[in-house]
Amino acid sequence: MIIKTIAFPRAALIGNPSDGYHGKTIAFVFRNYQAEAELYETPELELWPSKRDHNIFSCMDALSADVQQYGYYGGIRLLKAAVKKFNEFCHAEGIRLEKKNFTIRYSSTIPNRLGLAGSSAIITAAMRAMMEFYHVKLAPAVLANVVLSTERDELGIPAGLQDRVAQAYNTPVFMDFDREYMREHGIGRYEPIEIPAGLNLYVAYRTDLAEGSEVLHSRLREDYESGVPQVVAAMEEWAQLTCRVKTAFERRDFNAVPELLNRNFDLRCEVCPNAVSSKNRQMVELARSVGASAKFTGSGGAIIGTYENEKMYCELVRVLKTEGINVIKPEIVGTGCAR
Repeated sequence: MIIKTIAFPRAALIGNPSDGYHGKTIAFVFRNYQAEAELYETPELELWPSKRDHNIFSCMDALSADVQQYGYYGGIRLLKAAVKKFNEFCHAEGIRLEKKNFTIRYSSTIPNRLGLAGSSAIITAAMRAMMEFYHVKLAPAVLANVVLSTERDELGIPAGLQDRVAQAYNTPVFMDFDREYMREHGIGRYEPIEIPAGLNLYVAYRTDLAEGSEVLHSRLREDYESGVPQVVAAMEEWAQLTCRVKTAFERRDFNAVPELLNRNFDLRCEVCPNAVSSKNRQMVELARSVGASAKFTGSGGAIIGTYENEKMYCELVRVLKTEGINVIKPEIVGTGCAR
């Protein structure tokens, strides 16, 4: 029997990047794209490469284009790290695994290295496949922690919990990463919420840009841990923006949301001006030029925002397309969040 599991890309709606710094965020996953893992029992443990893992190219230009899209490391390292961390976690928790091996492979349609948590999705899908294969049940909050540990501890990827929480819960989540609560419970306060269907959301991403989240987080982490006042104050403001958006949802006050999303990005530019590339800034400015709000979905490469009506959406698509930027309406995963 072949086990097939999936995980979806994440869009950080508000509060990022404070999730890694005891802040508050709201994020959701959407089914327009997905990462998939396939696993089946075999005599030996084997990891199969995918397209991004190949090492044969038609020419040097092809190699350069591949590195631009996927980076220097493919997805096999994600599978290796996931298997290792799953095994270690089960041993540490006293979970006895049946003595059997498997072959696992992955595929992904999630635009790569554009702030949509594509790597986390691959690891999450792999974890779900192993959980089903070995009949292991993990609560979503625990799964999120294991996936984060895989990326941070095994692969050295600077990251926060937000992506993994949204992907583990498969519904929009309000997240509070209060320091004392996390110290006591090992997880944040996670509240599944509804993103009202009346809120017009879009996601857009560049087709000519790819960069990892480590570019931003390595710099931000140093300043935060050093107690730089501007950075500490920014984390507090991002948390406040998140609470205000949550309140706007509860009151169905959609008019309040665009300004809050715009402020999220503007604050990032104030605190990390050198971490926002010219192409990323241009993408936000183009979206705002037609009246839409815009902020990063993650650490760059993709944006999320609101639009007023179909006329504005069509204009948004037209303007961004001229710069090689794709625009979609996210099909949000989660009860009560149909699009």
